[in-house]
Amino acid sequence: MISYVWLSLIVFSFIAAIINGTFYELSASIISSGTDAVQLCIKLLGMLCLWSGLMNIAEKSGLTNLISKLFSPLFSLLFPRLKNNKHIMGPVSMNITANLLGLGNAATPLGIEAMKRMKEVSPLDRTASNEMIRFVVLNTAAIHIFPTTVAVLRQSYGSANPFDIVIPAWISSMVTLSCGLLMTRLLERERWKR
Repeated sequence: MISYVWLSLIVFSFIAAIINGTFYELSASIISSGTDAVQLCIKLLGMLCLWSGLMNIAEKSGLTNLISKLFSPLFSLLFPRLKNNKHIMGPVSMNITANLLGLGNAATPLGIEAMKRMKEVSPLDRTASNEMIRFVVLNTAAIHIFPTTVAVLRQSYGSANPFDIVIPAWISSMVTLSCGLLMTRLLERERWKR
């Protein structure tokens, strides 16, 4: 489905450029945006490699178990059926830690691993369990203590103080996370009524 959306966007862009006589500008922006995308990936790659390596070391050293114990009161509220499963809670805790540090890109592989492990123990065959849905909401509206990725992007575009977004990021993250978790709770009740 998404391939049809992309194809229609590309075709529409070319048709609009031909009609408006801006085909040269379109081709120049395609080339420059490709270069910008590669430069952005290189800038983020160093940070991603560093934190992915640190997360790997933390898992092998047992730090993930320590962080799981630290987050256990939160996990018992969010994931009551999974709270004693260290096999699942390790990647979940490291994912939440990476998100708290504002490392969304480094959190992604840990989130995927956590979802795979949740699916292994899920009683539902073809649909997501309540824990899986809650985990996605937790990831999507994650609270970032240090919005590192955004700060790196702001710095690369010339911001004088790239971390001046910290307080607005905290406020918006807390509001969206609260609303998201409240909605999942309400929808879970509806799901069980059916």
